[in-house]
Amino acid sequence: MQGAGKEGCRKGKVYIVGAGPGDPELLTLKAVRIIRSADVIVYDRLAPTDFIKREAKSDAELIYAGKAPGRHAMSQDEINKLLEEKACEGKLVARIHGGDPFLFGRGEEECIYLASRGISCEVVPGITSAIAGPELACIPPTSRLVASSVAIVPGREAAERKERRVYYGRIAKTVDTMIVLMGVGRLSEIVNELLEEGLDPSTPVAIVENASLPNQRVVVGRLANIVSKAREANVKPPAVIIVGKVVWLRDKICPETSR
Repeated sequence: MQGAGKEGCRKGKVYIVGAGPGDPELLTLKAVRIIRSADVIVYDRLAPTDFIKREAKSDAELIYAGKAPGRHAMSQDEINKLLEEKACEGKLVARIHGGDPFLFGRGEEECIYLASRGISCEVVPGITSAIAGPELACIPPTSRLVASSVAIVPGREAAERKERRVYYGRIAKTVDTMIVLMGVGRLSEIVNELLEEGLDPSTPVAIVENASLPNQRVVVGRLANIVSKAREANVKPPAVIIVGKVVWLRDKICPETSR
């Protein structure tokens, strides 16, 4: 983009929107309003694409910026510059993230980038799969009698980070429920670390694949067998991993759907 200074960008605005776990009925009313009014929509792989295309203005520009493991339609730098460019054209831009844009997303990086260039930016929270995934599988992240604390952790850390910050075994020993996002590809490593740290092999574990979508699946097991169960079921991302006693509540909450 050439010749667009900060003053020239103030007339546009970017909304950083959380689209929830996938089911369009879990979008907030505000998110829907912004999708319907946006001039430009930049959307992720896990966003409800059909809904966006149906509800967007007929003249809205739709741009796919999805990131699958090892396959990125656009780099984050390219996305940042695209948002800047469209805002500097005076457009109302909706940047749609799956889940919540500030929970293991890149929403805060986009906001910082835009703010540093004088571009108006507003965040619209979304329902994170870290909460929706367990609940849609009839697993409460907390329970008054079973679990008073919960930790949400990533299955992998940022490549740019030099020092490790996430130690699964230590975390799981200090909270009642540990929820792991983006961890299916490293399930074996995570489970081994938990066992090496001394967690009981009988600790219940559940994996919720494609939470909120028609093809949602739930695989339940224990630390001792969840890796083999996930392999047998051919579990693929996106999926949420839940570790803790709350998993056993699934049978009581939804006995007709439990396996």
